[in-house]
Amino acid sequence: MLGLTVFAAQFPSFLFSLLGGIASDRYDRYKVLLLTQIASMVQAVLMAILIFTNHYVVWEILTLSVILGLINAFDVPARQPLVHELITNKEDLPNALALNSSMVNIARLVGPALSGLILVKFGAGICFSLNAVSFIAVITSLLLMKLPAYVPHPVKKKVALELAEGFVYLKNTPAISTIMIMLALTGLLVLPYNTLLPVFAKVIFKGDAATYGYINSFIGLGAVAGSIFLASLKPGADLKIVLLCNTLVFGIFLILFSRISYFPVAMLFAVFTGFGMMSQTTIIMTIIQVKSDKKMRGRVMSYVAMAYFGMLPLGALLIGAVSQQIGAPNAILCQGIIALIIATIFSKYLRKDYLDKKDVAQLKQEEDIVIEEI
Repeated sequence: MLGLTVFAAQFPSFLFSLLGGIASDRYDRYKVLLLTQIASMVQAVLMAILIFTNHYVVWEILTLSVILGLINAFDVPARQPLVHELITNKEDLPNALALNSSMVNIARLVGPALSGLILVKFGAGICFSLNAVSFIAVITSLLLMKLPAYVPHPVKKKVALELAEGFVYLKNTPAISTIMIMLALTGLLVLPYNTLLPVFAKVIFKGDAATYGYINSFIGLGAVAGSIFLASLKPGADLKIVLLCNTLVFGIFLILFSRISYFPVAMLFAVFTGFGMMSQTTIIMTIIQVKSDKKMRGRVMSYVAMAYFGMLPLGALLIGAVSQQIGAPNAILCQGIIALIIATIFSKYLRKDYLDKKDVAQLKQEEDIVIEEI
């Protein structure tokens, strides 16, 4: 049921993210984002009402999850490229994207810890109510933003043609498409490990909702550390090598986390797992956004959302089924091993630019020696 819930929340994003990308490229992204946040608040209010009235059943929760997935299909392609419009100096873009992720992960650090405690003490109704109220702050923040004046695109093509253009662009831009394939594989086979975290909280660590909150918070702590690390990288740093290293870190500590039943040590491994996971995902998003053409960015991000949100729910169903057969610890062990395999498969591509740069530097050094001799 955990896997099915994740599937219901994220698979609609896979189905409709391409339309979300077209909307992001055609219309004012700021207004699209404002509408999606208002819709998200309405969805959150409905969920809170269901829980408070105690008349909820599983299909109602799954239906609201599907609605949230539909909203996110238009939210993500508009929200991610909006960072570009907030940054005047494009050299600051990778750091800005990392700081943006750090805000998300600070929320991930504090939110689950508080929600776990509130869930135990006050119940689910209060949790969902606070979630609904939090959108007031989000919408207020958007209204306070000052963005450059929106310049509408005069040419409106057919939706099918714009989708085809986006696909052809990706096909002809291997620097983006290769990274996207890596994201899709990781999203399908590794990232859904968090589907099984409630099992670890209840069965492995003999805890409750508060325990689940602590696990998420320690993962969030590592994610925040990863955000700070990425934001501190100097301009021109080789992000592909950093991506390779963090994918290895993600896999190694996922394996270690799966093998430990002693809670304090497991939380130490959870921190490094969060570090590797967050760094990997953020670097992939950064590379794709930096390398994508401005006119194609919305559609590119819709394909990214398709690769990410499409694979996560399928992976959640897959990992839920596998864990039924071999248990949650062994399932996460397999995911850690797969992360290492993915890193190995893509290592040649990720190291290529680095090796090329070394070759260029060596040639330059030899050229300087020749010139000096002459």
